[in-house]
Amino acid sequence: MTITAAPAQFLATDAFVTAAAFSGDTAALALGDGTVRLVAADGSEKAIAAHDGSALALTATADGFVSAGDDGKVVAIGKDGAATALFHAKGKWIEHIAFSDASGALAFAGGKDAFVLLKPGAEPRRLTHASSVMGLAFDPKGKRLVTAHYNGVSLWWPGAENPSATFLEWKGSHTGVVWHPGGDFIVTSMQENALHGWRLSDKQHMRMAGYPTKPKSLVFFAKGKWLATSGAESVVCWPFDGKGPMGKSAREIGPQGSICTVLAAHPKQDLIASGHADGSLWITRFETDKTANVRPPGGEAVSALSWREDGNRLAFGCEDGAAGVLNFEPVAR
Repeated sequence: MTITAAPAQFLATDAFVTAAAFSGDTAALALGDGTVRLVAADGSEKAIAAHDGSALALTATADGFVSAGDDGKVVAIGKDGAATALFHAKGKWIEHIAFSDASGALAFAGGKDAFVLLKPGAEPRRLTHASSVMGLAFDPKGKRLVTAHYNGVSLWWPGAENPSATFLEWKGSHTGVVWHPGGDFIVTSMQENALHGWRLSDKQHMRMAGYPTKPKSLVFFAKGKWLATSGAESVVCWPFDGKGPMGKSAREIGPQGSICTVLAAHPKQDLIASGHADGSLWITRFETDKTANVRPPGGEAVSALSWREDGNRLAFGCEDGAAGVLNFEPVAR
């Protein structure tokens, strides 16, 4: 694989990078010191004091970004750096956030409550659970929300007059969740070193185990045929064409030697960016398993990754505050 890269822009943030996102040409990094760092296409930077504590989660919207923090605040941040508080729950850590481009709905969660803003300026819908919400995701149409928690997941129609949940059970602590791009499957990460999934057509369970560490980062490739996961030295990919991965083997791609900590799937091609515990950053083409090292080992683990919508820029951040935006023209040939 040939990678053509324009000069990269590197940053020293001096704080744990918790999340990364792109809105248009602007990149954003959420930091453990409560700030959100914006990086424009021309390389100019702005540091937005968004939270009194840590910025724990970040998502992109059409107009900019929304961050959430351990101060209980949810903050909208424009690409120009203007910040507006959307929600404040005193005493809660808002650790999870999701936005649907399809419907414009925004969801966030802290403790046993998830909240959904169906449109800008609307009052949030509160969805209460029996245990702490550990992850959330919208379906492809942005009309249905799945929340992960202890002993399973809950599926909600937050736009209903009186929302109620359909519960899918599996014993144990579910710590994160993704929804298949085609809407056919839901997959969770587990507190143990495993994944669990459900095929929605018949509620068939799917068990994916054998990881040496917890698989915390789950991303579907653009066409939804494969699910890429962290938690091993290589990138572990499960097939999701047809009826799903049961009875099929996982495929391992990418570099070997250091545990994969975070992933980002290219938005248009079958490429995966993988960050690792040794600070290295790689891009791997799925079909050929050819890899390119775009950041050598050094420093702390990579903790955040995000592609721009066209796949020509990649933002990354690390636990020690190292961060940057890599430019690719084109990404691959």
